Amino acid sequence: MKGSYNDNLFLTPLPHDPTYGYWLSPAVEFAGKTEQLEVIGKAALDFVEYYGGEPNRFTNVNLPLTLRYRTETDEWGFNGGFVRDNTLMGELLTTGLVLRFTQRNQWTMNPSWTRVITEKLSFQGLFQFSDATYQNGVRFGLVDYQVFGGSGGFLYHATERDEIQLLGTYTNFHTTNASFGLRAMFPGAMLNVTHAFTETMKGTLYGGPRFITSTTNLGGVSQVTRDTIWVFGAVLNKRLENASLQLTLARDIFPSGFGLLVQTERIGMLASYDLTENLSVSLDNSAYLVSAASPLARGGTLSENRLFYTTPMVAWKLSEWWKLEISYSYRWRDADGLQEPAMSNSMMFMLTYFPTKFAMSN
Repeated sequence: MKGSYNDNLFLTPLPHDPTYGYWLSPAVEFAGKTEQLEVIGKAALDFVEYYGGEPNRFTNVNLPLTLRYRTETDEWGFNGGFVRDNTLMGELLTTGLVLRFTQRNQWTMNPSWTRVITEKLSFQGLFQFSDATYQNGVRFGLVDYQVFGGSGGFLYHATERDEIQLLGTYTNFHTTNASFGLRAMFPGAMLNVTHAFTETMKGTLYGGPRFITSTTNLGGVSQVTRDTIWVFGAVLNKRLENASLQLTLARDIFPSGFGLLVQTERIGMLASYDLTENLSVSLDNSAYLVSAASPLARGGTLSENRLFYTTPMVAWKLSEWWKLEISYSYRWRDADGLQEPAMSNSMMFMLTYFPTKFAMSN
């Protein structure tokens, strides 16, 4: 159960009123495992109601599923499921781009296959599919889309502490529900290097080109554009007995409900510290720089967007069954098309009850 307050829910520079809300979020998790098969899943709902400046009522759904089947030389996997969330909850934190507030339905299917060739070398293949639709999307200027593609390559364990991965990738993005449309294809390559500095610190570097070909159809006229964008990233993880730290620097390409691909550059820090066995604190910071990676389906340009947020949180385990979390969030948004930046302050109180876990084995 959550209670929330936000003085600018939609991150708008226009006049607005504060918004209050409550969330009721039942969820159940399940897992099963044999020597060869592993299944992990979850079924979660959010019943949300907002009052004040922006009255609203909606329901979020989260149904993820993970499967793993192993033999001596092969592993087949599946990650996917269904998510119904809102654009300021899911898409904003992925792309850094603020859309109109509405519900998004997204199906994902990511089957994979890994083949062990030698003790140090293995082949990995992955297929990706995503289908996103927006409630009242046309009225809000949002476009449904589909993404499919895949990757394949080799993973080499150079030493006990070093891994090198070389992949070829392909992605196809297209809009699905408009008289105008955009289709973008971008093959590419990726080199990924992971090094374990110590037992508690690991770093990863990756990067590679994406060769984007975009075809825009508007009024019976097709326009083709081509571009090359380099994506890259670095992740550093450090774990201590009662603390953890993750630093992230990345540039990537994501689909957006605006009907185009966006280039998102992000720098982030996630830190947590256990003050006692029952009391912990955490801090989540991220800054985004967002620009267009493909033309807008309806023509025009996307202005550069900038977003920053910080979220400190305190978590208190009241007992074996109960946990209380209190968080504050500050968000700052600016864009070339805005006369002044938009800011929001929010508070959230969350009380969670953990019922008895049921387990059986044979």
